[in-house]
Amino acid sequence: MTSSSPASPPASPPPRSLGAKADKDTVRRHNLSLVLRAVHDEGEITRARVAARVGLTRAAVSSLVEQLLEGGFLAESGKTFSGQAGRPGTVLKVARTGAAGLGIEINVDYVTVCAVDLGGTDRVRLTEHLDNRDTPPADVFRRVAGIAVRAMESAEAQQLRLVGVQLALPGLVSGGTVRHAPNLGWSRVAVEGPFAQALAALYPGRRALPVGADNEANLAALAELWFGGRSADRSFLYLSGEVGVGGALVLGGQLLHGAHGFAGEIGHVVARSDGPPCRCGARGCLEQYAGQPALLRNAGLDAHAGVPGVAELERRAAAGDAQALAALGTAGEKLGVVLSGAVNLLDPQAVVLGGIYRSLAPWLVPAVERELASRVVSDLWLPGSGRLRASSLAGDAARGAAALVVRDVLADPAAYAERVQVSPGG
Repeated sequence: MTSSSPASPPASPPPRSLGAKADKDTVRRHNLSLVLRAVHDEGEITRARVAARVGLTRAAVSSLVEQLLEGGFLAESGKTFSGQAGRPGTVLKVARTGAAGLGIEINVDYVTVCAVDLGGTDRVRLTEHLDNRDTPPADVFRRVAGIAVRAMESAEAQQLRLVGVQLALPGLVSGGTVRHAPNLGWSRVAVEGPFAQALAALYPGRRALPVGADNEANLAALAELWFGGRSADRSFLYLSGEVGVGGALVLGGQLLHGAHGFAGEIGHVVARSDGPPCRCGARGCLEQYAGQPALLRNAGLDAHAGVPGVAELERRAAAGDAQALAALGTAGEKLGVVLSGAVNLLDPQAVVLGGIYRSLAPWLVPAVERELASRVVSDLWLPGSGRLRASSLAGDAARGAAALVVRDVLADPAAYAERVQVSPGG
């Protein structure tokens, strides 16, 4: 009998590279960010409290703070007394001058431009009501760039130095391109490069600013997360009611983009399969019942009346107008039907109603809550649970876009300082 040799064990996969070992410069860059973010998050804090928070020695923190003061990221604002023996500590705050971000929301019927400083304060805000529907993108970029330049000049007058631009757009946005924005009439439109060129043409002699782009609901959700004042709500579904209906999901404080960057298109979830046709090509989408034109039309108002129309709808609802209340009830019912599916699937902590839904919430919420209570499997979404709420005043896409630019500076202040040293212009 011939014996066979034992099978060889399967070959082990090659070890995965863990990256280069951190050198002193890398560690210092990381620690600069740690200290800057600690001051940013606290608002006012002493060096000693920074050291306790980030786990570094006081000597190390003092050295890092001096570098951040010299770079214009931090400012000192007096003394604080702890009640214990020893010298009072100098209070540190994020500087109100220097690095800032520019956020631009290009929506169907308006444009908002917002400049935010390193502390997250809204320093410049311009809004113009423009009809961008079916307008050639190049024309939209030119007129938006004109508004942006005015905001940039105002920011510079306040000694702010803009470090980047983030665009917020209503549609599928990925890789610097609007893949599909049915309410704008855009498909496969490159936005980052063309907008940067439009801005440079109106702002000659200045350094070129990097331009990014994302979906407007995503950026509004980030503004709600960062500035909404509800630290417990770190997992929520955000609805942006505008001409279309956008959505964004935040889980554990992180925005969920999806595999291709297209997560959150709740406005094109079908609320009724035999419903009216939608510009996306489907029928019965949520937008056809709860989008701004549908709300206004069903209330007996001009579907394209925009912001004045929404204000009139709110006035009529407050006065008890039957047609206005019926339109809001229908929208709330369809919102509840679609949201109940999302809640069953995703289990968010809360649902936040933004955009035009914020001011219309008193008339939308009852119908939405009835649907959630009857359709959500858990018993967490009963009327009055507080899980369905209007967004804060701070939760808008332009501010979220600008703050996203600022967050890059907070993550690596040394990189920003290096760009400033080598970049020409203002």
